Amino acid sequence: MLTGGPLDVLTGDYLAELTMLILGRDRLKDPGLGYAKTFLRQLEEGLGLAHERGVRIVTNAGGLNPAGLADAVRALARKVGVPVRVAHVEGDDLRRPGAAGDAGAGVPSGVAGAGVPAGVVGPGVPAGDAWAGVPAGALTANAYLGGAGITACLRAGADVVVTGRVTDAALVSGPAAWWFGWGPEEYDRLAGAVVAGHVLECGTQATGGNYAFFTAHDVRRPGFPLAEVREDGSAVITKHPGTGGLVSPGTVTAQLLYETQGARYLGPDVTARLDTVRLTPDGTDRVRISGTAGEPPPDTLKVGVTRIGGWRNEVVFVLTGLDVEAKAALVREQLADALEGVAEAAWTLARTDHADADTQETAGALLRLVVRDPSPERVGRQLTSAAVELALASYPGFHITAPPGPAQPYGVFTSALAPAGSVPHVAVLPDGTRLEIAPAPTTAGPPDPPPPSPRPAAVTDPGDGAALTLAPLGLLAGARSGDKGGDANIGVWVESDAAWEWLRGTLTVEALQALLPETAPLSVARHELPNLRALNFTIAGLLGDGVASGHRFDPQAKALGEWLRSRHVPVPAHLLPSTPEGIRP
Repeated sequence: MLTGGPLDVLTGDYLAELTMLILGRDRLKDPGLGYAKTFLRQLEEGLGLAHERGVRIVTNAGGLNPAGLADAVRALARKVGVPVRVAHVEGDDLRRPGAAGDAGAGVPSGVAGAGVPAGVVGPGVPAGDAWAGVPAGALTANAYLGGAGITACLRAGADVVVTGRVTDAALVSGPAAWWFGWGPEEYDRLAGAVVAGHVLECGTQATGGNYAFFTAHDVRRPGFPLAEVREDGSAVITKHPGTGGLVSPGTVTAQLLYETQGARYLGPDVTARLDTVRLTPDGTDRVRISGTAGEPPPDTLKVGVTRIGGWRNEVVFVLTGLDVEAKAALVREQLADALEGVAEAAWTLARTDHADADTQETAGALLRLVVRDPSPERVGRQLTSAAVELALASYPGFHITAPPGPAQPYGVFTSALAPAGSVPHVAVLPDGTRLEIAPAPTTAGPPDPPPPSPRPAAVTDPGDGAALTLAPLGLLAGARSGDKGGDANIGVWVESDAAWEWLRGTLTVEALQALLPETAPLSVARHELPNLRALNFTIAGLLGDGVASGHRFDPQAKALGEWLRSRHVPVPAHLLPSTPEGIRP
């Protein structure tokens, strides 16, 4: 990014729900850690070039210890001989000494010095107003701050700004507000920058990575996306010349739908109305985002909480050839006594086997046992050894994919809401000055914009009287899926007005649950985004306790959308492409 072309601000998003858990465990081992160490290794290569070109760097790699990373950046700058002004943003960490609501909650027994007396709160936050909702057992508890602290650091002349848990989009909206001098109530402009930030936050997912229609393009080495943000909040998503991949309305739509929940995209600075966003081509590898309406933010902040949920282990048995179901039943019966008393034992049988297979591997099915328990002993080597000891006394062809191992701790992610005024938001400027950031105004603001007019349909009901063909949904629709804690999200979009009229009438909640039977017993919310010709589904509880718990074969639901696209549905024949499967112009 530093060598590819012009750049004003380089952002780096290092935090995910699982990352916070990993950083929390790092901090238990060494209180001086808690930040993304990979950022320092990357910065050593590029700090001098960024300084020469006047590029500001903004990153959330500070994780649980932004002050510690800021100090490390200063030490690195001295080492490489580059004069830089470093600032950081703090206040999001609700478990560190001096943070709102911290009373030493969640400190595992035997970990000394990690707590503080009850009632100690952050700077400028009265004890009576502090959020006291950090649950017992929390390893990390971090509020999602907005971009105003970043803006303040840049206005004070910072070359590098390090934050903890801010929203991913704040890494773009904060610099945009600094660059254009936006105030906290310029909701439409802020919302436009938030949408641009959401497109950029997952890097090459906006330039062809993880793209449903990847076979139509050369996406082997996609370049990183960049946003040309305008003063009115609109932006053009593009990439530097000569880099691989592509930027198209499809790739931008896919990322816009990623891990969002509904038409209102709530944030600490602004609520962005995704149902007002319009995408238009703006040349080769250029897509303009415009029309985004903003509303005041909610008066609460999301708080991400992680904790150690217990201990887990797993064994995968390979069942080869004939009688797969009977072989699976035998193993389950033989291990029943060993599993007695285990809190949770989940069996899944993946029929990866093929009849009359010409290789042994393709003749095999996989039987997976995942066990979880508060005690490491109940799911440790004693249990996995019991599985291996069946080798000479179980089904013919017995073997497993890996040797038995010890129990491993697993994490749980949950979210909560805290009053915005109870969470300190502090910009620590390059000269050390601590500047308290007031919560964004949440009452005054423009009225709700009217819902966007539906796109004109080529036909009212493309399925009415049309010949239907049973075909994979993915021949017509793209999808992108992911996780939000224990919930899964699927965004589905199509590329023509006629296909949109068919999709919005066909892919109901009931239809989704029929196509994806795992979702049938769960609560599913469906939202329409007509400007994007898209539907967005949130499936509550599909992922159990979240990615770190290993609840599911695909614990982050990254492939859930591709499973949906592979399911066969009756499609009006005239809507299907004439090009080969999976290919799009």
